[in-house]
This record gives sequence, C-alpha cells and structure tokens, in this order.
Amino acid sequence: MSLATKYNPQDVEDRWYDYWMNNNYFYSTPNEKEPYTIVIPPPNVTGVLHMGHMLNNTIQDVLIRRARLKGKNACWVPGTDHASIATEAKVVAKLKEQGIKKSDLTRDEFLKHAWDWTDEHGGIILEQLKKLGASCDWKRTKFTMDADLSEAVTKVFIDLYKKGLIYRGYRMVNWDPSAKTTLSDEEVIFEEKQGNLYYLNYKIDGSDDVLTIATTRPETILGDSAICINPNDPRFTHLKGKKAIVPIVNRVIPIIEDEYVDIEFGTGCLKVTPAHDQNDKVLGEKHNLEVIDIFNDDATLNSFGLHYEGKDRFVVRKEITKELKELGCLVKIEQHLHKVGTSERTKEVIEPKISAQWFLKMDTIVEPALKAVLEDEEIKFFPKHYNSTYKHWLTNIRDWNISRQLWWGHQIPAYFYGDGVEDFVIAETIEQALELAKQKTNNLQLKIEDLTQDPDALDTWFSSWLWPISVFDGIRNPDNKEINYYYPTNDLVTGPDIIFFWVARMIFAGYEFRNEKPFSNVYFTGIVRDNKGRKMSKSLGNSPDPIKLMEKYGADGVRVGMLLCSAAGNDLLFDEDLCAQGRNFSNKIWNAFRLIKGWEVSETLEQPQSAKIAIEWYRAKFQQTLIELEKSFDQYRVSEALMSIYKLIWDDFSSWFLEMVKPAYQQPIDAVTLKAVISFLEDNLKVLHPYMPFISEEIWQHISERTPEEALIIAAYPKMETVNENLINEFKVASEVISGIRNIRKEKNIAFKNEIEFSVLNNDNINTVFDAVIEKLGNLSSINYVTEKVDGALSFRVKSNEYFIPMGDAIDVEAERVKLLEELKYNEGFLKSVQKKLSNERFVSNAPEQVIKMERQKEADALAKIETIKASLNSL
Repeated sequence: MSLATKYNPQDVEDRWYDYWMNNNYFYSTPNEKEPYTIVIPPPNVTGVLHMGHMLNNTIQDVLIRRARLKGKNACWVPGTDHASIATEAKVVAKLKEQGIKKSDLTRDEFLKHAWDWTDEHGGIILEQLKKLGASCDWKRTKFTMDADLSEAVTKVFIDLYKKGLIYRGYRMVNWDPSAKTTLSDEEVIFEEKQGNLYYLNYKIDGSDDVLTIATTRPETILGDSAICINPNDPRFTHLKGKKAIVPIVNRVIPIIEDEYVDIEFGTGCLKVTPAHDQNDKVLGEKHNLEVIDIFNDDATLNSFGLHYEGKDRFVVRKEITKELKELGCLVKIEQHLHKVGTSERTKEVIEPKISAQWFLKMDTIVEPALKAVLEDEEIKFFPKHYNSTYKHWLTNIRDWNISRQLWWGHQIPAYFYGDGVEDFVIAETIEQALELAKQKTNNLQLKIEDLTQDPDALDTWFSSWLWPISVFDGIRNPDNKEINYYYPTNDLVTGPDIIFFWVARMIFAGYEFRNEKPFSNVYFTGIVRDNKGRKMSKSLGNSPDPIKLMEKYGADGVRVGMLLCSAAGNDLLFDEDLCAQGRNFSNKIWNAFRLIKGWEVSETLEQPQSAKIAIEWYRAKFQQTLIELEKSFDQYRVSEALMSIYKLIWDDFSSWFLEMVKPAYQQPIDAVTLKAVISFLEDNLKVLHPYMPFISEEIWQHISERTPEEALIIAAYPKMETVNENLINEFKVASEVISGIRNIRKEKNIAFKNEIEFSVLNNDNINTVFDAVIEKLGNLSSINYVTEKVDGALSFRVKSNEYFIPMGDAIDVEAERVKLLEELKYNEGFLKSVQKKLSNERFVSNAPEQVIKMERQKEADALAKIETIKASLNSL
C-alpha cells in the first residue's frame, strides 16, 4: 500500500471496518479462552445516534477491543429495544398523517403497521454505530420483540405469577393522558413548577356557614367525596358530624375527621377526591367514601364533569375558576411552588388514576440485589457514590406496575373467561389457557371463543430486565452452552438515569432466574452537555449530528474528542474543539510514522550511544505507562488512560524519542535502532487501538505485509516488565537541560547548526548517562564538567546544578547587558511588591492558606530569577 502524505479518515475507515467484518474478528463463540462479555444497552428502535450514544458506545468499544487484544474471547452483543410508548406514538402519528385512527384498526392491523415501521427504521442506529467503529458481534444482534425473547418474557411472567409475585389489582396508578397508558413510578419525573393555590368556599349543609379549602386543582372539585378536618383542630370543632355542599355540582358530602390533615397547610381543611389523588384514595378507603372518576383516558372530563364534559383538564381549570368566582365561591388565588409529575417519555403531566393493573411484588425480590452491591460487593459501581442512590431507591421501592395500555409490546398472557375479578388464567398459549380454564371452572363446555386475552402489553423494561440472560437464551434453555460460558457478563456501561429502570432490575432478574449476578461492574457515564453546561437536546439546537462530526474529524478524532473531556460519572462538557484536537492527534501519529518510513537504513552503521540510551529510556517510559493504564482501567478511568496514551505518543515518542534517534540530515539510520523504533511504534499502536482503531490499523498494515491472522485488532497486547524508574527520573533532568540550551539558543539567536561548548558546574555529582542525548539534541561540541563558574558565559540552573554556555563573538555584549538590567529591574520591582504584601500582617492573617502559599512561591521564584540574572551580568 502506498503511503499518503496526509492522513484522510474518509479513505481509511470504511475500508478497515469492512476488512474487520469480512474476517469475522467481531464474531465470538464459546471456546477455551477466558470470556469477556458486554451487552449493549439496547437503544430504542425509534432512535438515531446522538451524543449520549456516542459516548456510551465508544467506551464499550474501548473495553471490548482492549479485552480482544489481551487474548480474551470478546463478545459484545448488540440489539435494540421495542420501546412500547415511543414506538406506538410514532406509528399512531404516522397513521394520523394518512388519515387513519388507531381506534379504527384491529390489534393485528395496527401491529402490521408497527412492524412495517420497525423494519423501515429499526436498524438505523445500529448502522450508525458501525461508522463509529463499534466492534459488536453483529451476527448476535437481538431485538426485544424477537420470537425467542418474547417467549422468554412470557415464561418469566408465568413463573413469577406461579410464585405469587405477580398479581392483578385495583390501584392508584400514574396515568399518561398522551400515551393513554399507565406508567411505573420510575417513569414519572417530578419537577418544581409555579402553580396556584385556589381558596374555595363550600357551604355547610343546613346553615349559612361556609368553610374554606385550598386546592391546586379546582377542576377536581367535581369528584369530591368529602371534606376532611383534623380532629385536634379547635377551629373546626363546630363542623364535626356535619356535611358540606360541593360548589357547581351541589353534591352533599360528609365532613370527616382524620389526623392525616396538616393543620398548618392551607386552611387546615382538605377536600377529598379519592379517584384523583393517592393520599385521598387512602382516606377514601379508610372512611368508605364514594370514588368518582371525572376524567376520560385523554384527561378530558367525562359525564361527571357536567357542562365541562369533553373539555381538557387545563381548559376546565381556567373556566371553572371563572365560574367559581361568578358564584362567589372563589376567595382568593395565591402563587404556589409545587412538584408536578410528568411522563418521562411524553413529558405530559401525569394524572393519578384508579385502574386494574398487573403488579410485581418487590419486597423480597430486592433483597439479594441490595446484598450484592452494598454488602458482598459482587457487583461494583463506578463511581462508587451511586451505591447510595441505588440503596435509597431499593429501600423505598413500591410494587412494580408492569402493565401498559398499549398494543405494541409483549401482550400479557392472561386469558379471561368471565367478568369476575379472578375469572382468568395465565398460560403461554390460548390452547393451554382453555385447558386451565376448564379445570378451574370445572366447565368442560368452555371453548376458545369464550376466552379473551388481556389486551394490555407489558412494560418495556419487563423484557429488557432479562437482556443479559435472554440474549444467550438463558430463560428458555437455562443450561445451554452459551449462557454457561458468557454469563455473568463482565461490564455494563450505561447512564445513571436508568439505574432504576434497567440496572437494578437486571440485578433483580439475575438473582431471581439464575441465582447469580448479571455483570460484575457497572460504569456510569455522565450526561453529555454543551460547553455552557446545558444538556444537549433537539429543542435547544445545541446537539451536533454525530455522523457529520465523524465526516469532519474522522471517527477516531471524535472518539478521542469525547473521551478527553469525560470522567466516570461526571457530566461531559462537550466542545467540538476537542474533536479537532483528536483529529490533530491523528495527524501527529501519521506524520511520526511518515518520518520513520522516510528513513533509509544501514545494516553496517554502528548504533550511536544516544540511540542506545534513548531506547532504554523509552522502554522504561512505555512500561511505566503500561502500569498506569492497568491502574486506570481497574478503576474504569477510561479518560485518564487515554491521556496517558496521548502524552506517551505525542510527547515521549514523537517529540522526544524520535528526535533522540533521528539520523542526521540525509544520513541513514542503523538497523538495530530502526528495529527498536518499529517495535515501539507497534506497541504504541496496540495500546492506542482501543481508542483509535482506524488509524492504528492503517499504520499497522503499512509497517509490513500482514496476513489476516496478523491484523492489529487481534494482535497480542504488550506484556508488562520491570520499570527502570531511575532512568526515567534522570531523563527528567536531561530534558530540562536540553530545554535550557534551546531557550538560550532561541533568546540569543544562536543558530542550531552552530555547535556550542557546554559546561556543567557539577555540585550535585549528576549522572552522565544522558550526555550523548544532550549533546545531540543541544548540538554541543562538548560537555565539560567544571568546579568553578565559567567567566564570560550565559548560565541557567536545573536543580542544584548550574550550566554555562560561552557567549562567543555572535552575542552583542552591551545589548545583552542592557536586556539583563531591564529584566533585573522588573524582577526586583516584582519581588518588592510581593514582599510588601507578605509583610502586611492583616493580609497574612486574613488571606486563605493557599493564597499565602502562592505568594511565598512567587517570592522564591523571583529571588531565584534575580540570582540567575546577577550571575549572568557578572559573567559579561
């Protein structure tokens, strides 16, 4: 392959991805190797790639590629979630555009439209992930509505029902009027909103007295069943045993007593609407109150709404307020900040609603999940502070409402044969249901036509909580070869926003159905925000198109750009400039490789001493970085690991090592050194590959002809060796000396082609191991170790050693004296101002310790600088 002068990702990325795919490098099957397994958090089938997906899947790809290089049998299972609410909403909207109502279709007709929509849009996000370089085992791609996964869901439902953990009951649930379905508690987001507190007068039946109540929802008075007072409130003793009249509807309702009422809130009187408030429902059951549901499923008012029937709840709120005012019942309105529940999916304000739903008992199912994370640490969270979030939710959990009033999803396997609450059976098929119904009723005349399957679907999360098990067919065939090999999986990479929806529930499922954890580690990524700290969203227009970013900067550049600003569990402040930095890194690597490829090699040339020590140093530096990488990955500090690699390749390899070993202009390099350079380059590419798979594979394949068995993606990861720390520390000194020489050359305009003498006042008995490197990189004619200061020379210090460069005829002595005197004057003035501040007792007493420390450091630096300038003046 010819070597392009400029690296162009567009010429490279598709070619190597196709190569990896064609050679089945992503494919995994059980073998004798240690497995390393990740299951993808399945994106919604409705979705397209956004920045959150980019971050999450880049991290997963880094982990899976690294495991593959380390000789493990890496298996990354991809797939999508059927996303009941979101997908059904998309299909309904599309049908509406065609003039079709969902209500005019049969379930089968609607599902055909849903499958057509899924077939058309469902694979988009997975194809986009390929552009990112995601090395998933695409042959294993699963969909939560696949036949085998659906069968697993049904089996689990039946199993839990038989264990007595699933039950059907009338409960107050969260109702989404937009999606027209119930939601679990975890799907409701409570937001602080500015509302109103309406003070309303209710007449006391049989007298001219009134009592005043305060409510945030005046429209619900149409469903009032009682007024409640606190029996200990002396203000309302005269109301005990009496009745009140609901305004507008003129319903006579009892005045009940209960200590639940907060005497301090509002007026101390509470209107009770059992159908539309959880706490009111409890009061209603306790006092045997009538339940009056005033809402239709879309939150318009039903016939109990009288002349407001058919109108939206918020429209009615405005109109009923006006009517109450006209009737003289509205006392006043106050602004009131309160929490309002909204649907996580549709953003619609939730309505409390009493409904017959299916629930999963949570009291016992959470116990092993709590123990696994908080006591045994079988499962570890990164960052660990999410343990407390997890604990809080699990210890305050309520039963999981698992039924949804949707058609797109797994239909609940309950079959009704009568109108009674218990007139149903649970079965995998209607034929099995018929046999069970006959046994239960002792009615052998029952026919299939007498049975009706529950039309509701299961909550989407009721399928995805099985994901690590069901993708390996561990529910239907619990002892199969794949589940026994790949499960438990190793790492889960996900956002903390679904710690309840998904992470905790997968842990429940793991212990419930396999009696073991589903994964060992959970790495929580942060939320991707813009550089102003705002969450990225379409509505704000601050979310870039990931595909366009990759077209502009290359997939490697975008991967690096995202991870440079991403620490585990912390929000990512995304800045497109970091993608440019990632692209620049690609160019730096490419140019370093081009430099190496441009060298001619000599088999007879003796290896210079500077190259020998440079090779020893870089070997030590690489091994030191390798240890840093292991520590970072052990703590899932993926971003820190990238920074270690970035500094290694940009600074240590490209800026220092290659300069140390580079042959003189138009001269060849010795074969021994070049062999070492290529070996180091290959090791660099191995540690770089998980982060930048495309450019690393491209360079790897250019280094020499490789067979498919020798591709970088399956190469052996570098082995760790003992690190020569002394050599690394000695180079730190040598690099400062070289920088000092270069600074003087630059300041004094001494051309690099001119060799210069160099003397060292050896007070510290420094190691001379890097002298050959210092000579080469400083272009020195010699290094002399002296015991006295050198007259007529410029000097600088590194640690306790002083270094001298004779001025020579090229330097204008008088001009240099003027310049040094100006520097001395400035630094003495600066020192005076710092010392004045430090001599001020008031400043020293009141300033923070860190500020004092900083000022003292300024003083020390100024004194050192003045000493150096005076020494240079004395040498003139």
